Amino acid sequence: MKSKDAISRSVQKTGPYKVLSMVILVALAVLFIFPVYWIITGSFKDAAAINAVNPEWFPKSPTTDNFVRLFKNPALHWLLNSVFISVAAMGLTCITAAMAGYALAKKRFIGKTLVFSIFICAMALPKQVVLIPLLKEMSFLKLHDSMLAVILPTVGWPFGVFLMKQFSETIPTEMLEAVRVDGANELQTFIQIVLPIVKPGIGALAIFTFISSWNDYFLQLIMLNSKKNLTISLGIAKLQAEMSNDFGLIMAGAALGAVPIIATFLMFQKYFTQGITMGSVKG
Repeated sequence: MKSKDAISRSVQKTGPYKVLSMVILVALAVLFIFPVYWIITGSFKDAAAINAVNPEWFPKSPTTDNFVRLFKNPALHWLLNSVFISVAAMGLTCITAAMAGYALAKKRFIGKTLVFSIFICAMALPKQVVLIPLLKEMSFLKLHDSMLAVILPTVGWPFGVFLMKQFSETIPTEMLEAVRVDGANELQTFIQIVLPIVKPGIGALAIFTFISSWNDYFLQLIMLNSKKNLTISLGIAKLQAEMSNDFGLIMAGAALGAVPIIATFLMFQKYFTQGITMGSVKG
């Protein structure tokens, strides 16, 4: 048990600024979490409860009717399309960005500075600027209205290359040279040395890429036309256009669409936290 002096010192360390900061953080957390809470609880309410003048903060008579009606639409198929697109984009982006970041950080070749400068400039371009060239490119490759048309444009994400280059800078050059002296080739060096060191960065990039791909409504709207290829974002927008007053159904779709994002963050939260911490103390 702690002594009285230790307890007294710990109380003294908890100054007014720390208490105030905790209060502000809790208030902000509640502010940001409340819309998610409202959507999830609203998805279990009937039309009368949703449109009531006095809102129900918690469903008095919860019902799953909204989800039953949602799955009568091809909502599960839309969800699987979104999961496939986001997971494929996340995996390919993490692999290519890790390789490119390692090459830009630890390799010497002609035009290295120019290539990195191009990636930096590309980060400043809004995605809407390149949508027309992307659409023409996908049409030329006969990939328009396919999932590849949404996956491939995200693979060379400039931010991912920039992020992984920063993490690759932390790899000791002496360690790489020692591995090469031991006879390891480039692939072995990358898998056995580079990947374990930059794993926190890959975890952070995985979260960023998954969420970015999942929420990329505009690119999905341009590239996907047929009903079988719709994502959950496009499907919810379609339901909202057809049944604009059916808030329970729309909330059920939004709640269903939020589950994979929350699950992905929880899976990679450890690496995301490590990545932010390493980035803050780097250099």
